[in-house]
Amino acid sequence: MTRADKAVLRLASGLFLAVLLAYGLALPMPFVVCLLAVMMLCKPGPPLPMLKGVLVALLLGALIVGGVLMVPLLQHYVLSGVMLTGLVLYALFFFGLRTANPLTMILVVSFTLVPVAGVAAQALVTVISVALMVGVLVGVVVNGVSHAFFPDPPELPDSAAKPPPVGREAASWIALRATLIVLPVFVLALSNPSFYLAAIMKTVALAQQAGSARARSAGRELVGSTLMGAWMAMLVWFGLSMWPNLWMLMLWVTGAALWSGARIFGVRASAFSPSFWSN
Repeated sequence: MTRADKAVLRLASGLFLAVLLAYGLALPMPFVVCLLAVMMLCKPGPPLPMLKGVLVALLLGALIVGGVLMVPLLQHYVLSGVMLTGLVLYALFFFGLRTANPLTMILVVSFTLVPVAGVAAQALVTVISVALMVGVLVGVVVNGVSHAFFPDPPELPDSAAKPPPVGREAASWIALRATLIVLPVFVLALSNPSFYLAAIMKTVALAQQAGSARARSAGRELVGSTLMGAWMAMLVWFGLSMWPNLWMLMLWVTGAALWSGARIFGVRASAFSPSFWSN
């Protein structure tokens, strides 16, 4: 099997396990746990060791605490809260670009979702915070298990060279552009949190492409990928309605992961880019 074949199998088997853990153990907001697991499974390179996974979860927890502390600031001093949020988002995007960290999206989503949820209801903050931290840990576990079953062959010395990091000046402009993409939706979400929570996650995905695509083409791709995701969800829902139980959910989601994963990793030719299928 090629690397791409193994990557598809890792995505499908890892998502199979994530659905089993999230829904079988009745974890809070299981769909968020599965979403974070997909982000971890699509991450290039070797799996995160458990220790690093715990460190990422702790960093995520620190950002969540910061997001909780932002809630009263956003409620009583909106302008100051939005400006401080913009500074933190800029720092996260800049750090992600300079270190080429694929987990930046998880950190940005966490820091933007928690304050918005806190403005809507304080009880929702606890649920989302637990779901995010558990989702990262589940993602680390299923990613490690899937790599154990479908490991990549050792890289040759010539192919192991990493691409050069983004320069400081380029990273500054890209991070600024990404921050300006996320902030307007963040402000809208403060006025109607329940309506814009999902929009925040999609906007962060669009901001991740701020340096690799034009805004118009990236927005068109994001809308198309959302419609494709809705179509796949309808098929899974229709299949699940014939025999609604956990095992059927796991099998249908695994089938969807195999179908889309083949296009994410280039096993099957597609008219759309890999980011279209991963978004």
